[in-house]
Amino acid sequence: MTRASLDKQPHEVASMFDGVAANYDLTNDVLSLGQARLWRKEVAKAVGARPGQRVLDLAAGTATSSLPFAAAGAYVVPCDFSLGMLREGKKRNPWLPLTAGDATGLPFKDGVFDTVTISFGLRNVQDTDAALRELYRVTKPGGQVVICEFSQPTWAPLRTVYTEYLMRALPPVARAVSSNPDAYVYLAESIREWPDQPALAVLLQKAGWAKVAWRNLSGGIVALHRGTKA
Repeated sequence: MTRASLDKQPHEVASMFDGVAANYDLTNDVLSLGQARLWRKEVAKAVGARPGQRVLDLAAGTATSSLPFAAAGAYVVPCDFSLGMLREGKKRNPWLPLTAGDATGLPFKDGVFDTVTISFGLRNVQDTDAALRELYRVTKPGGQVVICEFSQPTWAPLRTVYTEYLMRALPPVARAVSSNPDAYVYLAESIREWPDQPALAVLLQKAGWAKVAWRNLSGGIVALHRGTKA
């Protein structure tokens, strides 16, 4: 599976995120109606970071998502392909080891991390299957993957309202609060085309992950997928 249908090459997507880095976290809070913070808390619970563990936080952006893992005592590596995001993150959290990296070719050795996690970034990767295999490669045997991503609401009326919000309400809201509203039009389209919960679970299994399961958040607007490296 690729994101080619959205007509964006990796360098174009990276440039797009560079342009929204400064206000990215604030914009996400506004567009998600405050739900983004709740989702981050659920990811932190699922990861269950502990002192001595190594956590890879892929598509970490400005590293806001990495802070709960660091606070729990884990050694966390925030990794992103957007240099603009990483620069903004380094300004805010200079003590974190922010690292530039492509999800389809990570700059880490095999079996390094206890947990690998990616939130709201997998659908922006050009080759989803390759990214899931890379996450598997850099995870220790017995380690886990935690993926938080937009998905499909399970209740049909909510699904209809959600789709209308994405395609009609989100762009004008983004124009009001974001420095690059076109980026959020792209994001809305990428969410609409993204696989639903069972389809993503199948992709995880194909990549080698075992004990794959998911839990819906906010009625399925977001889904939290998990898997284990046997």
